[in-house]
Amino acid sequence: MTHTHDAVLVRRLSDLRRADIAAVGGKNASLGEMIGRLAGAGIRVPGGFATTAAAYWRFLAANRLTEGIAAKLGELAEDAHNLAAVGKAVRGMILAAGFPPELSEAISRGYREMGRRAVAVRSSATAEDLPEASFAGQLESFLNVRGERALLDACKRCYASLFTDRAIVYRRNHGFDHMKIALSVGVQEMVRAEKAGAGVMFSIDTETGFDRVALINAAWGLGENVVQGQVDPDEYMVFKPLLADPLTTPIVEKRCGGKERRLIYDSGGERATVNVPCTPEERAAFVLSDAEILSLARWACAIEAHYGMPMDMEWAKDGATGELFIVQARPETVVSRRETGVIKRTALGKTGPVLAEGMAVGELIGAGKAVVIRSAEQIQQFKAGMVLVTEMTDPDWVPIMKIASAIVTDSGGRTCHAAIISRELGIPCIVGTGNGSSAVKTGQEITVSCAGGSKGLVYEGKLPYKQEEIRLDQLETRYQSLLNDHMELLAERKRLEERLQALHRR
Repeated sequence: MTHTHDAVLVRRLSDLRRADIAAVGGKNASLGEMIGRLAGAGIRVPGGFATTAAAYWRFLAANRLTEGIAAKLGELAEDAHNLAAVGKAVRGMILAAGFPPELSEAISRGYREMGRRAVAVRSSATAEDLPEASFAGQLESFLNVRGERALLDACKRCYASLFTDRAIVYRRNHGFDHMKIALSVGVQEMVRAEKAGAGVMFSIDTETGFDRVALINAAWGLGENVVQGQVDPDEYMVFKPLLADPLTTPIVEKRCGGKERRLIYDSGGERATVNVPCTPEERAAFVLSDAEILSLARWACAIEAHYGMPMDMEWAKDGATGELFIVQARPETVVSRRETGVIKRTALGKTGPVLAEGMAVGELIGAGKAVVIRSAEQIQQFKAGMVLVTEMTDPDWVPIMKIASAIVTDSGGRTCHAAIISRELGIPCIVGTGNGSSAVKTGQEITVSCAGGSKGLVYEGKLPYKQEEIRLDQLETRYQSLLNDHMELLAERKRLEERLQALHRR
């Protein structure tokens, strides 16, 4: 990767900094920033290389795709009814194209310098992981990629994922020009998490926005199960101000999740990874020790301090060495940007039979007709105002999540896809019910309540509830009004007492 003729096409992660977003996208720029700036804090980040935005434009130009892609995207209808056809056509153009020789050689050389080991191949868009637009989950990643041919194929599939249906809609909704965003591919050493565990970490409480705690979710195996909400993960909460005191163990909460399955390398099959059941012993055990929880929380503090904002991170533990790694870090874009001058309160008018319970996301209440959906192929059944009940969600489900009155999932924790998107959309969501999709029937009227604390409840029937919005800047006026009313009542009471005393004297 030191050759001048391909230096613009491929760059080592260790040479990148967060100022390089235009060249390698948010994800890869952040990896380089942590490798270069935070190693002194003991933070480990797997090395590798990234293709550049220039490489993406070279790929399009070499295959004369730019005008064809722009023309096809120009056919997208205002109501997006032809989205699937447009997206499929664009992805087909990219997947049918070939790499120009200089780009394929640059990628292959970078892979050979890594020792031809198993790698993670991740998409990193030049408009991704920005404070105002996360693009979370919009693009594809591929794990346990082995061999130059498989790597080139994964890189091309990353390019194509810039035009998944969900990514096209997301860009249009956020006002991004499709043809001004490039895609960088990060090729990163695989952490042997399939022999240990992995998960997600936030440097802020994802529910309340309380910024003095770190929240960590963990499951056995590769971390995709936690991100996608395929398992009920462990949850650990750490009080950050006491982390500097070596005599304290400021873990304020530990919850052992169900962890039904673990994602591992698939050595014999066609897929790179496969889910296998966890043993009863694994399900009952915590993935991380207290010392490991505290180490990750300290890293979260260091990363947050370096970036100057709350952060959303992914971590992995290498089962061969026992070492912890940070594999991604991006700004947290939902709870930290929530309007602070408004308090929303909801309360049920009455309760009813409980059908399911899980972890509450947010503090709101939603009600409507339930639709139980088990695959993305069934999402056309969903109509605005219905309650989505499913095993888990992924980015392909976002269009119907946007029009749901509430969401209920069988699996997942507070850092999974369903939880993150629900917070972003401001709708009630209950994750990790275990039995929601079997306890609730399609067509059944239900109420989803997240207004009772950390436990969310799914009630039978469409129950009455009220929602109140209080603006903090109006509290003083409201308080003064209540105080005036109270003083008037006291004065009236005094007048009545005086009249009673006068009557008594007569």
